[in-house]
Amino acid sequence: MPLPALRPALRRVLAAATAITGALTLGLTAAPTQAHATAPLKYAALGDSYSAASGVLPVDPTNLLCLRSTADYPHVIAARTGARLTDVTCGAAQTKDFTGSQYPGVAPQADAVTPDTDLVTLTIGGNDNGTFINAVLACGTAGVLSGGTGSPCEDKYGSSFEDAIEANTYPALKTAMRAVRAKAPGARVAVLGYPWITPATADPSCFVKLPIAAGDIPYLRSLQTHLNAAVRRAAEETGATYVDLAQASEGHDACAAVGTRWIEPLLFGTNIVPVHPNALGERRMAERVVSALDLG
Repeated sequence: MPLPALRPALRRVLAAATAITGALTLGLTAAPTQAHATAPLKYAALGDSYSAASGVLPVDPTNLLCLRSTADYPHVIAARTGARLTDVTCGAAQTKDFTGSQYPGVAPQADAVTPDTDLVTLTIGGNDNGTFINAVLACGTAGVLSGGTGSPCEDKYGSSFEDAIEANTYPALKTAMRAVRAKAPGARVAVLGYPWITPATADPSCFVKLPIAAGDIPYLRSLQTHLNAAVRRAAEETGATYVDLAQASEGHDACAAVGTRWIEPLLFGTNIVPVHPNALGERRMAERVVSALDLG
């Protein structure tokens, strides 16, 4: 082939080589950006026994005092998102334990939050003033003594539990959440409400598992609604995302069947800690957080 005829073909070969070289160069320069974009979230999990999945096996051996499970919703979220998890959730935690030590040798929970933290989750407030444990035990005792009739718990305690939420728990919630926000101003903070413990109406067949008098079922339900409303207000006022579990947990209360319920009953449950989420409940709570924050 004459030399002039070769020139167009040569130009095409050179153009193709240049394009390949450019593509390779672009790929090499883009690699660090892509790696940075997919860096795992730095995730700090705080909160009480509903966050720690107290009573769900297996137990985290790193701190037996906290009765934390490695199947708690923070671990489920981390496994799903690839986040680097620091889990300091602890059974019986109150809002004060965010800034103070709950047990000797246990650091304040907020210490797990640092300026470069990307994600924080928490469930807190139910142990302040003994709201959950005092109310459930008091109403359970009253229910047994009344044979399941009437509203002995409401008759005795009236608005005292709800008054304590407004006077003490709500401001303490805001203080705790502000402490978290101050440690990591740029983090996404998800504050979970508590899933339903009782059904909407009394279920006589459940009395043997959850011995609450028929008239006190709506009383406890109202108390939990009040607590969740206080948690929501505190979250919204401190720039956090409130994860509402009311609709999602309807029908999955402690009176539901095994495999349906998210919360174990007071008696004859499958967890070593009663009136707490089981493994299914923890997974569902994790799903709600992933959805609310669009974590993928």
